[in-house]
Amino acid sequence: MQDTQWGAGRFVESLCEEYRRHNYIDPEYYERWGVKRGLRNADGTGVLAGVTQVGNVLGYYVQDGERYPADGKLIYRGINVEELIEGFVREGRFGFEETAYLLLFGDLPGRERLEQFKQILSESHTLPPMFTEDMILKAPSPDVMNKLARSVLALYSYDSNPDDLSLSNQLRQAVELIARVPVIVAHAFAVKRHYYDNESLYLHRPQPGLGVAENFLYAVRHDNQFTDQEAKLLDLCLVLHAEHGGGNNSAFTCRVLSSSGTDMYAAIAAAVGSLKGPRHGGANRKVMEMFRFIEEGVKDWRDDEEVKHYLGRILKKEAGDGSGLIYGMGHAIYTLSDPRAALLKRFARELAQTKGMEEEFALFEAVERLTPGVLAQVKGEKKVVCANVDLFSGLVYKMMGIPEELYTPLFAVARMVGWCAHRLEEVAGTANRIIRPAYKAVAPMRTFVPLAQRQ
Repeated sequence: MQDTQWGAGRFVESLCEEYRRHNYIDPEYYERWGVKRGLRNADGTGVLAGVTQVGNVLGYYVQDGERYPADGKLIYRGINVEELIEGFVREGRFGFEETAYLLLFGDLPGRERLEQFKQILSESHTLPPMFTEDMILKAPSPDVMNKLARSVLALYSYDSNPDDLSLSNQLRQAVELIARVPVIVAHAFAVKRHYYDNESLYLHRPQPGLGVAENFLYAVRHDNQFTDQEAKLLDLCLVLHAEHGGGNNSAFTCRVLSSSGTDMYAAIAAAVGSLKGPRHGGANRKVMEMFRFIEEGVKDWRDDEEVKHYLGRILKKEAGDGSGLIYGMGHAIYTLSDPRAALLKRFARELAQTKGMEEEFALFEAVERLTPGVLAQVKGEKKVVCANVDLFSGLVYKMMGIPEELYTPLFAVARMVGWCAHRLEEVAGTANRIIRPAYKAVAPMRTFVPLAQRQ
């Protein structure tokens, strides 16, 4: 048995060696053929691949062909998200449902229309009969994001009209997904905890009259208890994560699949898979992992020199997860600031004071403050670097007592709105063409060799 396993291991290793030998692509090819890797231009701007009314992300301005840093702005349907949040926070209201309406339909709802929309969401929370039992309990997953993707795909089988691309049907599916995904995440998390962490199993049904943020906290806590401050802070996080333009990886993934004419569930499940990646939504968990390394490796968190030294070791792949990345710092578009990070930082500071976590919050601030200088010193980076939303979102969730396994799924709960809005725009819009970029083939032509003549 050991010989068989050893032989299989050697065979797989030889296959890997053969793959590397025949699949190396010279990095020089990208420059020779003008390939825009990552669909980014040479100056860091994105390749223009579409037109959208849903959202916009501003982090720099271009003048005379030169790119200049600017304070970041996030725009939902033409409204600055900071202004949007200030509006409902000032009135002491929850804002996620209102934001969802704005992103889906294009305008802010009046009071009566908003209440009608909330009622529709509330009525759509309930999962199909036996869905939790058959799709979640019978196939537990150690990762909630994978279970979410599988569950979204499974909803196709419970939909009596899954392939109809009419606007009314697509809107129905979008509303149902926005309402149901928080319940799926809560149940998937409960089942994961039960089967993989040996905890008791608690499955809670959504409560009528509660908003998305309130119902989520109700569902994931054994005792169903949460404060108004916690619910409103989670609601704020959901609003900030709801949309980020059509060019972000998961939204673009959704639009690519949608352009093929596939169904809603297939397109959204692909977006979930994209968001899971540590270079996208999964970065919020990597931030918290990184800070565990920093907290263990730095004796005096208040000593800037010691923190800088450790950050340098991370960049040199001598510490952390070995990736050479300082998670939570830098963004493809934002330069001087990420408005989401700025808002979360403000609320994180207030929460840290009430939770007695000022020292840990100060360490996060130190990493934000010191990273640009360390990048310049270690890697010679000259570009302006700011904290992104992932740096402080995980800390906020931690202070709220939300388990780490839910950080990225919470991102998905919020971004479901943006994905559906982009899906609708792609399917109901005027472009109506499959997204199909080109790849330059660089393999040399060869003749077929008969099997008997191969080595």
